Amino acid sequence: MPALNEQDSVASVLAQVKQSLPGADVLVVDDGSTDRTAELARACGVRVARLSVNLGVGGAMRTGFRYAAARGYDAVVQVDADGQHDPDEVGALLRLLDEGADIAIGSRFAGKGAYRAVGPRKYAMVVLSLVFSKLSGSKLTDVTSGFKAMGPRAIRLFAGYYPAEYLGDTVEALVMAIRAKLSIRETPVVMRERAGGKPSHSPVKSAVYLGRAGLALLLALVRRRPSVDSSVTA
Repeated sequence: MPALNEQDSVASVLAQVKQSLPGADVLVVDDGSTDRTAELARACGVRVARLSVNLGVGGAMRTGFRYAAARGYDAVVQVDADGQHDPDEVGALLRLLDEGADIAIGSRFAGKGAYRAVGPRKYAMVVLSLVFSKLSGSKLTDVTSGFKAMGPRAIRLFAGYYPAEYLGDTVEALVMAIRAKLSIRETPVVMRERAGGKPSHSPVKSAVYLGRAGLALLLALVRRRPSVDSSVTA
């Protein structure tokens, strides 16, 4: 669970996770928060990895993947601390892993819920969905979704390297997975309103979203492909 200044929501989200997934181990990666996020997460009885500086979602997730790889976990699920991801939907993601997928994406646009993107973000998502569906050989409607489950092969790949740049944690990470021959599937989910905190995007970011998405895709395609079998140390 990557978290940046989510003191208003982290405790309630963790309570929902525990109720929906009572047997799951939870790691909150505090991405350089300046509020009480880490303190409140520890009070909920979960493990907390606190980063000294803000690395972004990608940097926080890389910490989580290395933690999981070093301890031999078979699955990692990203649930954001702002309350938008419903822990009750995790079971659908895990079922896709059981069916052979290496990465399961919770899609906001696959026919469940009423989430709508507007402006440049909408056009970027349409273009990215077309490109990634072609690259992966599987229909993907929401390649920028942060609600994902990853199996053992994906954990090993992302523990070795996981992009931290803006959009890298979604766009570039999926290109890496495709080039590593990982299977990617998606399932429809309902995305909820934020329970607290501030959204990571702004009107300015939305205005340049399409250009940045294209740049992230280009960088991902030209970078050297990391190995799925990269060794990881704790």
